Amino acid sequence: MTTSAEIRSTFLEFFRSKGHVIVPSAPLVPANDPTLLFTNSGMVQFKNAFLGSEKPPGPRVADVQRCLRAGGKHNDLDSVGYTARHHTFFEMLGNWSFGDYFKRDAILWAWELLTEVWKLPPERLLVTVYHTDEEAYAIWNAQVGVPAERIVRIGDNKGAPFASDNFWQMADTGPCGPCTEIFYDHGAHIAGGPPGSPDEDGDRFIEIWNLVFMQFDRAADGTLTPLPAPCVDTGMGLERLAAVLQHVHTNYEIDTFQHLIRAAGALTGTADLGNTSLRVIADHIRACSFLIVDGVLPSNEGRGYVLRRIIRRALRHGWMLGVRGDFFWKMVAPLIDVMGEAYPELPAKRDVVERALKVEEERFGETLEQGMKLFAEVAARAGTTIPGADAFRLYDTYGFPVDLTADIARERGLTVDMAGFEQAMEQQRERARAASQFESKGQLPAELAASLPPTQFLGYDTLQGEGGEVLAILRGGRAVDALADGEEGIVILDRTPFYAESGGQVGDVGVLTGTGGALAVGDTQKLAGAFHGHVGRWQGAHPLQRGARLAAAVDGERRQATILNHSATHLLHAALRSVLGTHVTQKGSLVAPDRLRFDFAHFQAVDGTELRRIEDLVNAEIRRNVAAEVHTMGYEEAIDFGAMALFGEKYGDQVRVLKMGEFSTELCGGTHVSRTGDIGLFKIVAESGVASGVRRIEALTGAAAVAFVVDEERRLGAVADLLSVGPADVVDKLRQLFDRQRKLERELESFKAKAASSATQDLAAQAGDVGGIRVVAARVDGLDAKALREGVDSLKQQLGDCVVLLAAAAEGKVALVGGVGGAALGKVKAGEVVAHVAAQIGGKGGGRPDLAQGGGVDSPALDQALAHVPKWLAERLA
Repeated sequence: MTTSAEIRSTFLEFFRSKGHVIVPSAPLVPANDPTLLFTNSGMVQFKNAFLGSEKPPGPRVADVQRCLRAGGKHNDLDSVGYTARHHTFFEMLGNWSFGDYFKRDAILWAWELLTEVWKLPPERLLVTVYHTDEEAYAIWNAQVGVPAERIVRIGDNKGAPFASDNFWQMADTGPCGPCTEIFYDHGAHIAGGPPGSPDEDGDRFIEIWNLVFMQFDRAADGTLTPLPAPCVDTGMGLERLAAVLQHVHTNYEIDTFQHLIRAAGALTGTADLGNTSLRVIADHIRACSFLIVDGVLPSNEGRGYVLRRIIRRALRHGWMLGVRGDFFWKMVAPLIDVMGEAYPELPAKRDVVERALKVEEERFGETLEQGMKLFAEVAARAGTTIPGADAFRLYDTYGFPVDLTADIARERGLTVDMAGFEQAMEQQRERARAASQFESKGQLPAELAASLPPTQFLGYDTLQGEGGEVLAILRGGRAVDALADGEEGIVILDRTPFYAESGGQVGDVGVLTGTGGALAVGDTQKLAGAFHGHVGRWQGAHPLQRGARLAAAVDGERRQATILNHSATHLLHAALRSVLGTHVTQKGSLVAPDRLRFDFAHFQAVDGTELRRIEDLVNAEIRRNVAAEVHTMGYEEAIDFGAMALFGEKYGDQVRVLKMGEFSTELCGGTHVSRTGDIGLFKIVAESGVASGVRRIEALTGAAAVAFVVDEERRLGAVADLLSVGPADVVDKLRQLFDRQRKLERELESFKAKAASSATQDLAAQAGDVGGIRVVAARVDGLDAKALREGVDSLKQQLGDCVVLLAAAAEGKVALVGGVGGAALGKVKAGEVVAHVAAQIGGKGGGRPDLAQGGGVDSPALDQALAHVPKWLAERLA
């Protein structure tokens, strides 16, 4: 049998022999491409090369690309497990020509590899061509020798010119061209017809390879102009090809999936290896593991939300197989068995992948069973449609993504009211917006922004600026010509040393002076992405007019404190990745003069030992006192330089790179120290969780960090004085005191138990009788709730058929514990006894039939209520 590993190797070696450069798979998260959620096809990493904005690795390239289709436009998630060939994660074999070879070589090599290397019977292969592509038809027919009856011409079958299964285009305009597809015939015993026929959706003829010939540039009016250097882009699904070469019909029968399905069966105790849920689990572990390898962690937004959806879908299928503990994270090891050699990054990050999955599994496991019970209740009364409000409740309360609810509903022949779900979601968003106190400090009208040149920022080199021209004044969101004395507004200059809030760094404060007055700047905001807005109040004998010139002075002490914190966040980011793993990525930050706050992707709390290692690493870099180099370069050059870019951030053609030794290199437009030693001291003061999969560290630098340490020393000294020991002996002294306290507490518990035992013996002797039921209702002050319960249990054992109520008062409050034992259980409940007494002392109570608790207010009514219990019981039994 030809294994999946052998298929990968053979494919790459074949094209290496044809002069191709072999490149590794790109990550599942496209680099600097906000148009795509995930890498969903082999051509994604070469997109810029085809568009001409990036040089390809060579004129001929081949690779095996990891792909994911589980979100956005390309989403196969709902079909996974129910069809023979749909997956969330799949591998695409591809060979590429960038202006080198074209149709003839691409077709001949494809045929050679399939029929001569892999020995597929030529008579089982069928090909399609675009209906006007005579060149491709002739190559297949005349040079390859494919009979005309096995060459299918496909026309425009999608409702527009060139809208065809056999005509490919990157977008509405740009590179495009015809393609030819190779199909494998599984045999007449399988239902389905050839491509282009009415029953082409059957499973008999399966597409295994698509050869795309990019030879035109499509204009907005639809005109096709031949490209000067036509290109080739091919894609062959590894899983589909493996099914053919291993003589099985479905992808889930190939070696890779069978290994994973057997592992899933063992973990879930499922003997039927054809079970759909095992297929889902086997598929989803691949997608989840490689997403985490590529830096995605479960969250409630974006890529992290898609990952969470896939994980929870797998966990729900485990639940269907009877699993009530954790299991999914244990699938990582068998995945490494079959894919770790091809993708060494998977075993290298095994610990990170397993921990991330385990944490998510534990979180969702707590609510999965409750959510499934709610779904069952909803489904029982739903008719044919799950109401949107119920789907939202499953999402909001139990963490069920709506597509998971739809998936479960589909299995039961139900649908989900998606419009109602969206309405409930929008109502929640409205409540969130209403609760928010955020108000924009300034908005630049679009027509004004279009007429102004971007602000020239001088603040990297100076904190002073002379003669900046007032280009615009905003007041109440509108452009005005002047600010009168005492009026607040936003002033935009043509150039300024004031840093505008961005990248987490707060805006500068200071003063603008000129024309007989001054603007006290309390904040600087970035408007429309290119303008620095100085927010403040004008004070002067004359109004501030548009066109005036102002001198600028930034508060230097505040800026200096801010840049210490900003540079420290970069060292912190690097230290976090060093200690916790490279899955850590920045999720937000606040860089202020008095503190820094750094949010990052991580799946569990950072423990004390890890925090100390992180803090030590940062301070070690500070002591090294290396230069903080700032370089301006092109984006691609910066990435090659080793700079880390943040996913989701927008970067221009020219970027600033901050490099601090070999420890940290990142893209950043903020202001920074000259040398790491300027930071002085770094001190972590708090670590917490802010969202699922996101942690937060708060820290201090410079003088603020020193002041914190001094204050901590003062507190330690005060504690040492109270303990009458030196600071170095505080821990030992406290340990002694705690040991002594625990010993005294144990002795006190023993005394209480003896007191309760003694009291219950006396009470048992004094028990009354009501219709054959022994009754005790007494006050036993000095006992806590635990001792009262033990006393009630003791009396029940001694008295047999009985009703017992004990009360203890302390600090004006009363604790009540009641019990019913033996034959009395069929006549009265403990909760009724407690509730009867509690009601008379302004309280309440309840519990199980045999044991209940309650409380109330201490008053003379308590003794009367206790004395009345036998009479009350007699009336109940009458």
